[in-house]
Amino acid sequence: MELTDIIKHLPHRYPFLLVDRVVEIEVGKSIKAIKNVSANEPQFQGHFPDLPVFPGVLILEALAQASALCAFRAEDGSALGKLYLFVGIDNARFKRQVVPGDQLILDVQVEKARRGIWKFQGTASVDGDVAATADLMIAVQDTPS
Repeated sequence: MELTDIIKHLPHRYPFLLVDRVVEIEVGKSIKAIKNVSANEPQFQGHFPDLPVFPGVLILEALAQASALCAFRAEDGSALGKLYLFVGIDNARFKRQVVPGDQLILDVQVEKARRGIWKFQGTASVDGDVAATADLMIAVQDTPS
């Protein structure tokens, strides 16, 4: 899934679109996506100017966006006109810093899906080293008119 496909399914836009590409998807089971971390992103102006570190909360948001894409693909055509909202997070842990020039690999596994609530286990890594892990929940709702 290329960027043009991603923006058809996620309402986010730059600077808050945090998935650049989907490289692998097993419908209803898992997704593997990429976030390229670039030095010209606005968060580095303040986090931190002399030691730029990609904020942990944005790593979690990137995992949530990948999770929403995974749920969307599993819903097939019935997902059109739906909004996928990040509604819960548990067990978030940060293992290494992510800095400009890193390629963040977002691996998300479906744990459970029932009545519009999806539970995922996500891992973000750089060069094979785990940067963060979390259990995430996504809720599906109709898009407001």
